Amino acid sequence: MRRINILGVWVHDCDEEVAVDAIKHFLENASLPPTTAKQLCTVNPEFVMEARQNRAFRALLNTADLCTPDGVGIILAARLMGTPLRGRATGVALVGRIAELSAVEGHRLFLLGAQPGVAEQAAKELARRYPGVNIVGTYPGSPADTDFPEIERRLAASQPNVLLVAYGAPRQDLWIRAHRSDFPSSVKVAMGIGGVLDYLAGRVPLAPPIMRRLGLEWLFRLIKQPWRWRRILRVFRFGFLAVHAYIARRIGARARPHS
Repeated sequence: MRRINILGVWVHDCDEEVAVDAIKHFLENASLPPTTAKQLCTVNPEFVMEARQNRAFRALLNTADLCTPDGVGIILAARLMGTPLRGRATGVALVGRIAELSAVEGHRLFLLGAQPGVAEQAAKELARRYPGVNIVGTYPGSPADTDFPEIERRLAASQPNVLLVAYGAPRQDLWIRAHRSDFPSSVKVAMGIGGVLDYLAGRVPLAPPIMRRLGLEWLFRLIKQPWRWRRILRVFRFGFLAVHAYIARRIGARARPHS
């Protein structure tokens, strides 16, 4: 799959349907000899800005098995750089599609992270939306090394195929990379999902559909959670850097002699 460089982070050129096809392919290999779980990341402008300062996170994103474009800022930046992407594949949407796959094909899901009780409530909501979804475990835990033995025990007992981790970026993604070789061989896909469990549990409201279509989730979050202003500021810095890269590209193109 083609990848696009967004300010130093390589993002796969996939929309939701292409991403789901890739996830299906990973899961269909469940009967093959044990392999390390495939790691999925949903890249938004905050990811890119964090990766510019965090070398380990940047290396992780640039070697992940699938990095989907999550956030209209990524889409707009790709256009400015002359390498447009097919579309978006957000974490919220992919969790829903994975639950739908589970309901149809029986894949076993484990929800890890968030505050106590949130994953359980999110599991109930997924069961309501996707009757037959096969959620085999929920557990808050934490990324701390001291918590891993209990997480490992629960994963071994439940043998999930998909592990959805809600510790927030970049901790969740770095945690997956550090431990994925220790997961049971049943785990074929591990994905950081940030605040998706909070959305599903009703703890945090999801932006209205019209705002999601327009890519204004950041504005909705700022209105509902004004204390997030520092994180929103990173989005504006991302936009500035993307425009700067666009201008530099145009100047460079004009400076090159024509053959």
